[in-house]
Amino acid sequence: MQRILPRGEIESLDHTAIARLRQPERATVFSARAARLRALAEGNPIADYLRLMADVADAQQAALASCHFPGPAAERVELAQAHGMPPLQAVAWERDPAWREVLDQLLARVSALPATPEAARDVCERWREALARDPQAVEDLADALLAERTVGVDSAAAPLVMAALQVYWTDMACRFDPKAMPVASPFGVCPMCGSLPVSSVVRVGGQSDGLRYLACGLCACEWHLVRVTCSHCQNTKDVAYHNIAGRSEAIKAESCDSCHSYRKIFYQEKDLHVEPVADDLASLALDVLMGEAGYHRASGNPLLWHEESAE
Repeated sequence: MQRILPRGEIESLDHTAIARLRQPERATVFSARAARLRALAEGNPIADYLRLMADVADAQQAALASCHFPGPAAERVELAQAHGMPPLQAVAWERDPAWREVLDQLLARVSALPATPEAARDVCERWREALARDPQAVEDLADALLAERTVGVDSAAAPLVMAALQVYWTDMACRFDPKAMPVASPFGVCPMCGSLPVSSVVRVGGQSDGLRYLACGLCACEWHLVRVTCSHCQNTKDVAYHNIAGRSEAIKAESCDSCHSYRKIFYQEKDLHVEPVADDLASLALDVLMGEAGYHRASGNPLLWHEESAE
C-alpha cells in the first residue's frame, strides 16, 4: 500500500526534492480528459453533457497538435521573476488573434459530430457567425472568462470559448522553460498563468508520490501544496473532508470552516485514473451536498458556467 506522508514529514523533507510544478503532457493532456469523461459518463445523471465535453476535449487535443503560439517576451519573464508573478498571467494577456482560429476549428468539429445535441449545435453555429461578424464580442467573452466573471456571460458558449483558451495556454505552458519560473508565486493561484485551481489531486508514484497538487483549469499545470491546508485561505486548523456514503473513496471535498469554502480533492491511490477537471465535473452530487452544508465553491469548473444577473 502507498505510504501517505503526513504534514510534518513533508515539511521536513529537502524541498528541492519535491516537484513544485508539473507541466502538462502535450501528447495526452486533453485525450486523457476525454477518455475519463466518457468513463465517468456511465450511469451519471449528466451523462450526455459529459460525453459532449469529451468530444470537445478530443477537438482540443487535435488543435493542440498544430499550435505554436508566441510565448512571453524575455522582458515579461524577467519582470515576473523580479516580482514573483506568473509569467503567463492570463488576465490582461495580449492574445494572438490566431486563438480565434482555434475556437472556430473547435466549434466546427463539435457542430459536425452526429452525436452533438441540436441545442449545442446551434450554439456552435451562432458563435462561428460571431467570429466572422463581431470578433470583439468573442474577445469580450474571453476576457470575462479569464477574469472568472459570471455576470452577463453566455453560459452555453462559455465552455466552448474556454476550451479554445485552454488550448492556447496549455500550448504555452507545455513549452515554457521551468528554469525560468519565479522562485516564489502568490498563494492560491497557478504559478504559471495566475488562474484559480479547479481541484487538487494526491498523486502516486515517483517524485510526486503521496503529494498533493492543485490543478489549473486553464493551462493544465499542477503545483504542490502541503496537504490538510485550505487551498483558498491557507488555514490549517479548520480543514475537514467529506464524501458521499457508498460512493468512490477517491473523491472528497476539502472544506475550511475559516473561510467556509471547499474544493474537491482526488486520490490516485483509490483510483489511478482520476483527472482533476473531468472528475470534478462528474461529481456534481458532492457539490450539492456541500452547498446544503453551508459551504461555497472556492472556484468553478472551466467546462461548466452559471450565468448570473447583475443586481
